[in-house]
Amino acid sequence: MAPIEVNHRIPSATFGHSGNPEEVGACARPSTISSDELFNNKKVVIFAVPFAYSPGCQGTHVPGFLEHYDQIKAKGVDTVACVSTDSVWVMDAWGKALGVGSKILMLSDAHAEFFDKLGLTVDSTASPRAGFYLKRPERFALIVDNGTVKYVGVDARDIQRSAAATVLANL
Repeated sequence: MAPIEVNHRIPSATFGHSGNPEEVGACARPSTISSDELFNNKKVVIFAVPFAYSPGCQGTHVPGFLEHYDQIKAKGVDTVACVSTDSVWVMDAWGKALGVGSKILMLSDAHAEFFDKLGLTVDSTASPRAGFYLKRPERFALIVDNGTVKYVGVDARDIQRSAAATVLANL
């Protein structure tokens, strides 16, 4: 499938999340949120990371969105979300470790269904690289307004097009 482009509609998907990012302790009862709930009648910045706790994701990508959060929200963004194929529990624990609180909605697309529909999946199962043996998302960021994509930034190696500062400049 060709990657999603500006002016395309966000595909239907269901994401897992912890339900309450402020709750101390393990995520006891995971919840789900549909793409309709997440994107309809809202302006959303959603960014994908290949792995929680990986150096670029941990040290640059998520911290950048925390640093620019207030500026992003000031541009009329209703929700900032981070999504990966990591489990709900991993995303919940990682969000807590990074101190995202309720600022960034930490989502799981454990079977890469959303990423497949976007055309932004890396399948490392056939030729593993650097120990990645699963389907993972490309590193990307989207600006979505009422279900329609307004910006697509995909990074093959470093974090530039999907960085918070770049997303902010495109809002």
